[in-house]
Amino acid sequence: MTPYPHWRKSPETEPDWFEALVNLARYLRGPEGCPWDREQTARSFAAFAREECDELIEAFETDDNAEVEEEFGDTLFCLLASASAAEAEGRFTVESALRRAHEKMIRRHAHVFGDNKAASPEDAVESWNRIKEEERRK
Repeated sequence: MTPYPHWRKSPETEPDWFEALVNLARYLRGPEGCPWDREQTARSFAAFAREECDELIEAFETDDNAEVEEEFGDTLFCLLASASAAEAEGRFTVESALRRAHEKMIRRHAHVFGDNKAASPEDAVESWNRIKEEERRK
């Protein structure tokens, strides 16, 4: 079996673990990876992510933290595998998607990062929805 080149030692930090999981998703789609993974598309992996999301919700409903952790990891991996396929398809990169999500969350949380702070959860939702509607009109 070909050794997984990104796994020289166990990652120690959260960013290292995230990078390791991204690299694993890419490796599995590569020439020395898994034939099944290589055959998948961004869309097919996204469908698996939907299934994993359903399992994650079910795990939360049981309050079994070990199961929640496992299903969260499975969901995250499917999303990263979808992103890896999207990179190969020329759709977007993991980095561009992370940047876009970060920018969007900052923008949508104007009630946190802007001058008009939310005084209640209801105020926060109202601010979020107002910004979302403004974005849709553009």
